Amino acid sequence: MNIGRAASRLLSTMYRDSGTNLASLSPAQIKTWLDSFDTVLTDCDGVIWVDNEPLSHATDVINKFIDNGKKLFFVTNNSTKTRPEFVTKAVNLGFNVGVDNIISTAYLAAQYLKAKKFNKKVYVIGTTGITRELEAVGIEHIGVGPDNLQGTLVDAVHGFSPDPEVGAVIVGFDEHFSFVKMMKAATYLNDPEVIFIGTNTDERFPLPDRVIPGTGSIVNAVTTCTERPPTVMGKPNKYICDILEQQYKVNPERTLMIGDRCNTDILLGKNCGFQTLLVETGIHKAEDVAKFAQSDDPETRKLVPDVYSGMLGDLLPYL
Repeated sequence: MNIGRAASRLLSTMYRDSGTNLASLSPAQIKTWLDSFDTVLTDCDGVIWVDNEPLSHATDVINKFIDNGKKLFFVTNNSTKTRPEFVTKAVNLGFNVGVDNIISTAYLAAQYLKAKKFNKKVYVIGTTGITRELEAVGIEHIGVGPDNLQGTLVDAVHGFSPDPEVGAVIVGFDEHFSFVKMMKAATYLNDPEVIFIGTNTDERFPLPDRVIPGTGSIVNAVTTCTERPPTVMGKPNKYICDILEQQYKVNPERTLMIGDRCNTDILLGKNCGFQTLLVETGIHKAEDVAKFAQSDDPETRKLVPDVYSGMLGDLLPYL
């Protein structure tokens, strides 16, 4: 019997669709569950670190997974860094990872265009995290940096000459997002042959005392004025599943997705057939899981993780 399916059946039998509190399981049950997956995927912000601070015992758990022979990937919707830049941050925080352990939306966007044999320019709303990944696969780009309204709106509209070589628009997180950038993106995307990519649709960043708009707010603004949907690279969309299966030979049934956000991390797991673990150090908490579980909407119930716990460090005693 497949131990991943057996563990999932054990949890679903005990707790049905309400999610399992890790603290309610016996050590033997936790061991059975830990033995049921060979690959671990984890979100970053709100799961293993917040800003530039690692969360309690998160480095120990991640490094133990690696030491125990698990395939380990950081799967992040953050498009502001390249994979080598993520590695630099992770290593500085004590994580024993390399470039092959990182899957970011900037990397996925570049790989998506590379797979299409794309040979034109990309207009980028985003940062050098995206453009450097494009450069790594030989794709030209324009658009990064401030682009504010100079003079009147009429001046901006009539002063813009679209580059005929642009064949794709990528929208990621951009602290310089402006009316001018949205106008340029919409102009390019008015051509249905121009590819429209969104890195992710996260609503906000997990900060406790203020709201930082996420990439989703920018992607949705461009989507509204272009009147066409993007192909979204990040969680919970299944393009990540394809990359993991094709390039890394990951078996979905023996894979665990760890996250702090049910509508991206946990939903990705459900969309890809992974097992799921929610930690309460970011966006969603146990009370959210309870609300999702009580919903009559089957799509909402997909947001319920198989297991939830206060923090990733809770796994350390069992590793």
